[in-house]
Amino acid sequence: MEAAWVLTNIAASDYTLLVAECGAVPRLVELLESPDANIRHQAIWALGNIAADMPSCRETVLDHGAVTPLLAQFKEGMKVSVLRTATWALSNLCFGKLPAEVQVKPILEIISLLIHSADEKILADACWALYYICDGVEGGIQDALDAGVCPQLIKLLMHASANILLPVITSLARISAGDDTQVQAVIDADVMNHVIVLLKTSETDLKKEAAWAISNAASGGSSNQIQYLVSRGCLEPLCNVLKYQDVDLVYTCLEGLQNILEEGEIGKQGNESTTNPYAQFILENGGLDNLEDLQDFDNDAVYKLAMKLLEKYWDEEVSDDANLTASKDGPAENVETVPEEATQPPVPAPSSEGIE
Repeated sequence: MEAAWVLTNIAASDYTLLVAECGAVPRLVELLESPDANIRHQAIWALGNIAADMPSCRETVLDHGAVTPLLAQFKEGMKVSVLRTATWALSNLCFGKLPAEVQVKPILEIISLLIHSADEKILADACWALYYICDGVEGGIQDALDAGVCPQLIKLLMHASANILLPVITSLARISAGDDTQVQAVIDADVMNHVIVLLKTSETDLKKEAAWAISNAASGGSSNQIQYLVSRGCLEPLCNVLKYQDVDLVYTCLEGLQNILEEGEIGKQGNESTTNPYAQFILENGGLDNLEDLQDFDNDAVYKLAMKLLEKYWDEEVSDDANLTASKDGPAENVETVPEEATQPPVPAPSSEGIE
């Protein structure tokens, strides 16, 4: 017990790698099967410290088969203090790409129970572990959906703590980056309505993750899925996110808008209209200004995609704005006015696919 305690403290210092390389890991893994609960707890703590230090240390813990005996610690009647340590250690082991030999489904079975915990530390670490699996495991998104995590994640979107909301919305953003079948599962679970509310009303960090979720879904979604997102009011808050200086986020938003605008073109043709309803909505509600501002964005990929959208969907408006800027004496009636309140754009005629 004392030796495990000493190793735990050393593993929390600048000498973690030394602990991982000196042969302590296999012995600590063996201690996970000790009949003494205190020794098991200390071993979990030490292994969690080692796994948290650097990828090579985490791989050492995984290589010595720590996952299975760690999962065996999650038993009914487990002390909250031990459950916190075990969940935190599990989260550390899930951070990064898991080896192919590690079975993900047993981990998700435990996580699907942990995300119902009333303890915030357990809840937060369990949600981060879920995100790590969705992000770092091939097939992890589908495995998470099969584990039935979405209904509880939706409930957690109404949690009062940002420490919980952040990993929850981050997990949902990652799940929304799946294929159109997985996006449909998210839609069917009524995730997007809640995410769009967060996109409009939450603090910056949460708003960014909500934007990721909507953008990912719009980028990979089908025609009817995109129409569904627009009908729920995603366009205006999505355009507002273009004001951020996060390159990846802005580019993903642009990709989402690109898919939405392309869908508007299809709907325009189906309705034999001369107006793309989504492009018109963006124009009338100030989104075009945000796109034009990206011409000064310090990233070539963002600049090129923004220019592509401007030239394809608003070439005439952009040219008119340029002429107005060049001529200070231009007539006032040529200046575009912006309505005070945004309305929803009309939804183009649906294709053969259906959204339930």
